[in-house]
Amino acid sequence: MSAQRLCANALSIVGHPAVLTPLALAAVSLREGPLSAPVFGAIGVAAFVVGYSALQVARGRWKDTDASVKQERVELNVFLVLLLGGAAALAWFTGQPAKVVTGFALTAAIVLCALALRNVLKLSLHVAFAAFSATLFWPDWPIVLAVATLALAIAWARLALHRHTMAEVCVGALTGATAGVLLALIAP
Repeated sequence: MSAQRLCANALSIVGHPAVLTPLALAAVSLREGPLSAPVFGAIGVAAFVVGYSALQVARGRWKDTDASVKQERVELNVFLVLLLGGAAALAWFTGQPAKVVTGFALTAAIVLCALALRNVLKLSLHVAFAAFSATLFWPDWPIVLAVATLALAIAWARLALHRHTMAEVCVGALTGATAGVLLALIAP
């Protein structure tokens, strides 16, 4: 395997939404004090996603945990919308801060966009969640720029691995960044 492909694979793993987003949330939370319950909730959601994907592969229903086949992606995205929407509802019912409720709802909306666009393009959720993660650090520009640079590297990796086209990573970046800006505006 070439060094470029190894690097792209590593970036795709680090940039996986179930890895990067909880790490970003934990970093943001640690800046404000000890890890909060919503961070553990996000980690729990990520664990459910990883477990669900691994179970589908173990059952022989999916080729790999990346949900590369269109029907696998649809199934995963429906699962994600239900899981993230359920997390938003649970956060609301348990009186979590508006930023937490809105954050879960907007991440569900990112996946809904992917579902809505599925017949037009395969929106890159890796890039969408990386762009969303960058916005979580607003207004700390150096960290925003560092995570945005990571998001660009993840976009390169998804292109290098031929998982997405340029349009798919650009739409993913726009979707994630829009959700992040909305979060900052709705629940500062």
